Amino acid sequence: MRTCLLLAVSCWLIGSVAESALGERLPNIVFILADDLGQRDLGCYGSTFYETPALDQLAQEGARFTAAYAACPVCSPTRASIMTGLWPQRTGITDYIGAPAPEAWARNTLLLPAPYMDRLALDTLTLAELLKDAGYATFFAGKWHLGPEGWWPEDQGFDLNRGGIDRGGPYGGNRYFSPYGNPRLSDGPVGEHLPDRLARETAAFIESHRDRPFFAYLAFYSVHTPLMAREDLRQKYEEKRTRLGLTAQWGREDTRDVRLVQEHAVYAGMVEALDLAVGTVLAKLDDLGLREQTLVIFTSDNGGLATSEGWPTSNLPWRAGKGWLYEGGIREPLLVRWPGKVAAGSVVDTPVSSPDFWPTLQQLAGLLAQPGQAPDGVSLVPLLQGGTLPDRALFWHYPHYGNQGGAPGAAIRRGDWKLIEWYEDRRVELYQLASDPGEQINLADSEPARVETLRDELHAWQHQVGAKFPTPNADYDPAKTSGRFAPRTP
Repeated sequence: MRTCLLLAVSCWLIGSVAESALGERLPNIVFILADDLGQRDLGCYGSTFYETPALDQLAQEGARFTAAYAACPVCSPTRASIMTGLWPQRTGITDYIGAPAPEAWARNTLLLPAPYMDRLALDTLTLAELLKDAGYATFFAGKWHLGPEGWWPEDQGFDLNRGGIDRGGPYGGNRYFSPYGNPRLSDGPVGEHLPDRLARETAAFIESHRDRPFFAYLAFYSVHTPLMAREDLRQKYEEKRTRLGLTAQWGREDTRDVRLVQEHAVYAGMVEALDLAVGTVLAKLDDLGLREQTLVIFTSDNGGLATSEGWPTSNLPWRAGKGWLYEGGIREPLLVRWPGKVAAGSVVDTPVSSPDFWPTLQQLAGLLAQPGQAPDGVSLVPLLQGGTLPDRALFWHYPHYGNQGGAPGAAIRRGDWKLIEWYEDRRVELYQLASDPGEQINLADSEPARVETLRDELHAWQHQVGAKFPTPNADYDPAKTSGRFAPRTP
């Protein structure tokens, strides 16, 4: 199927490859994806502890989206959605790859998680394949986590792969420092820092392909665990925390503690190192005179880690974090820069999601949709031009137990209303995000008609995309676990 689609695109491209939707020539594309970075981890989104000058400058020079969402509260499904323009349910990748399958489930939970695909199918047309066939040189650096060897970036449309393998984090060698123990990234000098290395690899690719359209996909491992920072940056933020008088404060999210203050010095150092690496890539574009010819996109794959695994960040005012269907788990930073095409300093409040990147880049590259190619997202070009999108809903379906405390459930956002349905007891929560961004006031009991409408729309979407559901766990022992969904006082 993929071969047929590529041939169809090739035939159509013969007379149109040189022209994009918003300009005379194809734009270069630099797509930068952070791992586990919360929206509120950037200065341009309100952080006063972490320092992110390069990304703050990027926001000033382009568009900053305030309601951008990941397609899933964990990584692999969102990454597959970006690569395909499809909801995770269509690719079958609905949990992070490596999570226990139902038949291997050992946790004492009421339900067994749904099965999921552990690789991105090779017959799925990827964004890299689409752009490569349009004449782009394609490059990948960083975290892939979409399947084992044979399903790595070089098998999915990328000409070059620097560091993209099956792992969900930098778990080989000395992890964030060389030697890396990564079969797709040669070791550098002992102590070389991974985010800087990935940025320099990306900059080198850009320089060597400066005379033709290129698609550089820089998918940082940062700021995923293990929590490791450069020693100078750790010390900097230890001193800053003391100077500001910051101390850890905690709330509760069901059975988990949740961090309420950004003051983790190691995590802050990781965020700054990420920002410095982004600055390296942006500086290379400037040095080569490619700024005006290059579309730059920066986003993340799920919310910040706030309820587990070191509890390194706070997502306030958003609730919870990675692994949860609350805003802290799915709301993302999204910055888009294209000088002369995207207004500098613009702010976009329209809700958007991961599947939207495919049709956006497809349109900007001047490609028409082909028979059998139907991405679930919509092009964001009208928003980038100062216009609007047709009214629509956004959806999430996570039939798994996250490592961070989240439970199987689904959600829908339409306008300012968001409904969450939990599968353990079919409990429904309804929030009005404009007046209650922290999702503290459940209006389900007072808005039964709205609940019914939104739940019906959510169920219809689940049927349309072939969603799979968790099943009862015959081995569940209620005496060995505390109850979920205990009454919560705002």
